[in-house]
Amino acid sequence: MIIFAKPIISLDFTIEDIHKIREYHYELTKDITVVEKVTYYNNFSKEAEREIERRGIKA
Repeated sequence: MIIFAKPIISLDFTIEDIHKIREYHYELTKDITVVEKVTYYNNFSKEAEREIERRGIKA
């Protein structure tokens, strides 16, 4: 498995940053099985939920 460096995001968060993030996630997930993708995204969403709770952000 090849490890990809996380993209460097600008302080202004431009459309180019979105492209970098999408390309990074594509490269991470392009060769994994559906089950692995489900696990990957479930873990990612759980981390996001914890971060939202930690910051006290209300939906």
